[in-house]
Amino acid sequence: MSVSEANERRPPAGRSAGGAEQPGRQPAPAPGSDRRGGSSVELTGVSRWYGNVVAVNDVTMALRPGVTGLLGPNGAGKTTLLHMMSGFLAPSRGTVTLDGTPVWRHPPVYRTLGLVSEREAVPGFLTGHEFVLSGARLHKLPAPRAAARRAVEMVDLVEAQHRRVGTYSKGMRQRIRVAAALVHDPAVLLLDEPFNGMDPRQRLHMMEVLHQLGEDGRTVLFSSHILEEVAQLSGIVQVIVAGRLAASGDYRTIRRLMTHRPHVFTIHSSDDRRLAVALLAKEPVVGVELDPAGGLTVRTSDYGTFTRALPAVAVSEGVRVTRVLPTDESLESVFSYLVAS
Repeated sequence: MSVSEANERRPPAGRSAGGAEQPGRQPAPAPGSDRRGGSSVELTGVSRWYGNVVAVNDVTMALRPGVTGLLGPNGAGKTTLLHMMSGFLAPSRGTVTLDGTPVWRHPPVYRTLGLVSEREAVPGFLTGHEFVLSGARLHKLPAPRAAARRAVEMVDLVEAQHRRVGTYSKGMRQRIRVAAALVHDPAVLLLDEPFNGMDPRQRLHMMEVLHQLGEDGRTVLFSSHILEEVAQLSGIVQVIVAGRLAASGDYRTIRRLMTHRPHVFTIHSSDDRRLAVALLAKEPVVGVELDPAGGLTVRTSDYGTFTRALPAVAVSEGVRVTRVLPTDESLESVFSYLVAS
């Protein structure tokens, strides 16, 4: 047994071999342990610009213990926000604080903050265990090997931990980066598009890990451009579009805003003209246009009401509907509506 391994097997400071409490420094809780009270990150009037380009525009939000989803299309400013929250980027205006302490140029915040950036920076020549262990040692943890072992177990990479990271799939590299961010048991965890490259099983397991961290009282923020990821994991959603905070609140409330916005459908049927006349008499339909090449474009004020009414109208008119296609379902169109509403 090496000296370092022997030291790691000693009882943690503040506890005797028999488990009785002793005066002195208390050990940090292990990953997955329960935290009460938690930490918070607050942004007040935060903006960031590069020359004449405004990447983030006057964002005010607060992150509390639990899991929060940062939702928005690519290029919306999510990564810039995360970099400012993690202290890697200074706001051009406004303040970002962790438990009341500014994160910019204040290295001690990294004792309680973990970050998984979108851009990979994992040395391929290291094994997964070595990569996580190096993080534990940088944080000067009293038992770095034990901490690395726990973090690797959390992300389900025990069997592959002694392989070189260069041989990992993208999903495995994402998971080992999460392990490195968790190794010092941070109160706040920030993740930029963490599910990129993961297969369905890996994605489900990672969601369970993040959900458990939130349940244990940690403050977890993950960014995504995929609504379903946020729906499965997060109750609180922050929607950002073009650098602005477009909507904020409970996922169900945000979802209702998206569902009840105006929608446009392209419909093909056996008798487009007859169907168009019948649809115009329905309350959620605000406009119908016939396409000379075939089909019709229907504008409706309520997605749910219209999709329920369409089959009944078609049956009553004796019209066979062959195709229904929403034409404005991109995230950009949905989020643009939220900005304007």
